[in-house]
Amino acid sequence: MMTIHTTESTDLCGTNQSDWCPVFPSLGQTTAEALKEAEANDNITIFTRILDGLLDGYDNRLRPGLGGNEYTIDVFFRQSWKDERLCFKGPMEMLPLNNLLASNIWTPDTFFLNGKKSIAHNMTTPNKLLRLKDDGTLLYTMRLTISAECPMQLEDFPMDAHACPLKFGSYAYPVSEVVYLWQTGAAKSVVVAEDGSRLNQYHLIGQTAGSEDIYTSRGQYTVMMCHFYLKRKIGYFVIQTYMPCFMTVILSQVSFWLNRESVPARTVFGVTTVLTMTTLSISARNSLPKVAYATAMDWFIAVCYAFVFSALIEFATVNYFTKRSWAWDGKKAMEAQHPKKRDPMVLSKKPNNVCTAGVNYTPNITKDISISTISNSTSIQLRSSEAEVLDPKKTYNSVSKIDKMSRIVFPVLFGTFNLVYWATYLNREPVIKGVNILAPT
Repeated sequence: MMTIHTTESTDLCGTNQSDWCPVFPSLGQTTAEALKEAEANDNITIFTRILDGLLDGYDNRLRPGLGGNEYTIDVFFRQSWKDERLCFKGPMEMLPLNNLLASNIWTPDTFFLNGKKSIAHNMTTPNKLLRLKDDGTLLYTMRLTISAECPMQLEDFPMDAHACPLKFGSYAYPVSEVVYLWQTGAAKSVVVAEDGSRLNQYHLIGQTAGSEDIYTSRGQYTVMMCHFYLKRKIGYFVIQTYMPCFMTVILSQVSFWLNRESVPARTVFGVTTVLTMTTLSISARNSLPKVAYATAMDWFIAVCYAFVFSALIEFATVNYFTKRSWAWDGKKAMEAQHPKKRDPMVLSKKPNNVCTAGVNYTPNITKDISISTISNSTSIQLRSSEAEVLDPKKTYNSVSKIDKMSRIVFPVLFGTFNLVYWATYLNREPVIKGVNILAPT
């Protein structure tokens, strides 16, 4: 409990108060000091105006940067109550009144509990309507644009659904003084215009109305609630995120059909697709509020990134085994091109006539048919052995077994993932957390 104490002040003008009382500088106060004091008062006034401008519309209950989970609605807010003091008798049953009369009569102090900013339309005149019946019943209608808080759970984004509430009630009057009721019932009191429910990012599934009582230290209050059930449209995200990710994965698998010797081409495919997936993942997160959990889109991007990165790892593996087999076959080919350096002792042990005839000819010795035959046969055998050694070089342009398997395994796994992913999220009913029943309108 806070007690405010007041103190008595001395009447400088005496007991007989008048409309005018002169103020003189106190003793010891010069004119310069009085001017400084007046200037200080002016500065205080300026500072006060600045602070008032800074705090205009400021809500200290909200942290800076908050505002991602909200929605804006344009409503015609109608209230009706009975004031017996305004009963009249006349030729008309209902009396149309000017909206200026609303400031002269009692009106409910209705406010929006989860509203962050509300605007009353005043162009070209205040958009208000006031009607009075002969029994004292008043109808008060106004057009409002309300920005309200909407709690969102984004685990299923962008296949998610939400229930955005609009809560309002009396600010000062408890249930014992003012009771709020839906005039035409909860099912018919909230009406959404057909041409006014076209949303760019959501489908309006329906709306429900109800009420609840809250208890505070000041008493019990009635809170009227209206829930708008929204389901997000996925078309924008399919075009901006899903299709680019899908095409990037397909592009990364094109490298399986290139020759394993095409190192520059396959390197460009791998690195480019990995960088593309990184860019897509960053841009997708920028369109979301900063949440600490993974969404359905995050899982899809992560799996696509894994496929693209696996394709790059597959190329590195194929390239490693290709270089290893090239080194083995190249060694054999070099040995086949230099048989003398490989085994000179074996040739020296052979008979002189055969060895000399097989390698070179002496001009002083006449050619013998048998020796020439042996020489020709020996050279033919040597060339055939070289051909056998050089044959493995023809396998350089062959297709790797790893590439053959990857051409089948990667598309099958990616297709299976897409079937499971889309069947899981598209075929199930919208799950709205925090709401037990999704009642039809």
